[in-house]
Amino acid sequence: MKFTIEHLSKHFEKKEVLRDIDFTFEEGKIYGLLGRNGAGKTTLFNCINRDIKTDGGSFYLEEDGVRRELKSEDIGYVLSVPTVPEFLTAREFLKFFLDINENSIRNPKSIDEYFEYMGIAPDDRDKLLKDYSHGMKNKMQMLVNIMVQPKLLLLDEPLTSLDVVVAEEMKQLLKSLKQERITIFSTHIMDLALDLCDEIVLLSHGELEVVEKSNLDNQEFKTRIIAALREEDHV
Repeated sequence: MKFTIEHLSKHFEKKEVLRDIDFTFEEGKIYGLLGRNGAGKTTLFNCINRDIKTDGGSFYLEEDGVRRELKSEDIGYVLSVPTVPEFLTAREFLKFFLDINENSIRNPKSIDEYFEYMGIAPDDRDKLLKDYSHGMKNKMQMLVNIMVQPKLLLLDEPLTSLDVVVAEEMKQLLKSLKQERITIFSTHIMDLALDLCDEIVLLSHGELEVVEKSNLDNQEFKTRIIAALREEDHV
């Protein structure tokens, strides 16, 4: 399976954020979308997810040699700031999510099996989501996206504000889930991208560029990448 972006462009007033992007992502890999804060990573994700209108471009999935347009049900999107219904308990939220997606969730598990899978303790399962920490809300957001088994998983800096233990749990989970899907993980932290991701893609000046991970062991090359990120105008 492949996900292809063709001639994607987006600008806000006079600021060109995405510049005629052509790129192909392959199944079974975690791609680190590396770029400074404001480089356009969230804009790229919002274009793919059709949350904002593009100024040009198309998105395609290719499976078994057959190409088709990307559909909304193909996409899982985990936001940097988790959005959950805080007036529900975690159990009520999962039950509601399972009910409204019963026709699209393949091989559904019990609610407690999902909690176990995400490492959410029994004492926390019937708490209101408003009483959850940022990291726990992030786990719930990640869980509902995983439940629908998307072909394309977009992760918008989901680990940035998590404590070390939760962040490590999430990294191991993402590595275990990368088969049979395409995962794009945005971050502005180079060391995190190197630790988690199979491929590094730099978003700079509105364009995507593959960065060979082996080159990042070279201090001169790393310095050039950091300089490019610092030069990027804020979006």
